[in-house]
Amino acid sequence: MITSAKKNPDQAQASNRILLGTEIIGDIKSNGDFRIDGHVKGTITIEGKLVIGEKGSVDGQVVCENATVSGVFKGKMEVVELLTLLSSSKFQGDMITSKLSVDPGAEFTGSCSMGAVVRDLASDSTEGSSEKTA
Repeated sequence: MITSAKKNPDQAQASNRILLGTEIIGDIKSNGDFRIDGHVKGTITIEGKLVIGEKGSVDGQVVCENATVSGVFKGKMEVVELLTLLSSSKFQGDMITSKLSVDPGAEFTGSCSMGAVVRDLASDSTEGSSEKTA
């Protein structure tokens, strides 16, 4: 069986860009990487890396493999691997990620759930309650 990456190897290398001065209202779906220097309001689902540039902003929901934010984000972001907040970033909302990197100066207001930590805490509380009853 051939996977989609083998069918079209260029698709995994695709890079998309929304330039400063461009505003998109709606949903975006892509198999490649995406850089936003303009403004997007809606849902973004990509299989690659999302970069929100220093002048860029996103208002909505994001699901991606990796993300680097140096602009403004408002909403909910789910990142499979690494979410990086650079010093110029302003993040307001909820984040779910496996790994998080926050530079000094980055602004974050909201909630953060990190996959491994959530699983470990759930296991610890289950183990702790069974020890107390035993």
